[in-house]
Amino acid sequence: MKGTIYTDGSSRGNPGPGGWGVIYFDDEVAHEKGGHHDDTTNNRMEMQALIEGLLDVEDHVTHLTICADSEYVIKGATLWMKGWKKNGWKTAAKKEVLNQDLWKNIDALYEELLFRKVVVEWKHVRGHAGIELNERADVIATSYADKKEIALFRGEKGKYAHFLGQ
Repeated sequence: MKGTIYTDGSSRGNPGPGGWGVIYFDDEVAHEKGGHHDDTTNNRMEMQALIEGLLDVEDHVTHLTICADSEYVIKGATLWMKGWKKNGWKTAAKKEVLNQDLWKNIDALYEELLFRKVVVEWKHVRGHAGIELNERADVIATSYADKKEIALFRGEKGKYAHFLGQ
């Protein structure tokens, strides 16, 4: 079964109040969630969205597509993290990796997927380019950053399009 995650993060002030948003769906279910942090950065919120999405991956998923507009998150997870781990969580310049706590969490969740033999596909999507689910993840993240009320969907995948007004 295939699963898909759309993620986004937002920070007002960078650092400042922030929010993250994630949309997860597979062949049967769809759900959205988001969260707020009082003092954070955009990169940390992008990473938190990924963590929250990875936590939602159902056991029956065998192929996962992760869609994010953050090159930092995608390159960190697919290119840089292996070297950081090998170097004791230090960069090539021998400096501590920023956001190490979240990177370690992402690493553990990603390794769990690989252990389960889940095929993971990473897709960079352009932010603010009209990609509907990326735009929706952004609305969730910015709403939480601004502490605004937002209705979130949780239910059958077939009803999600109606929730979005389609």
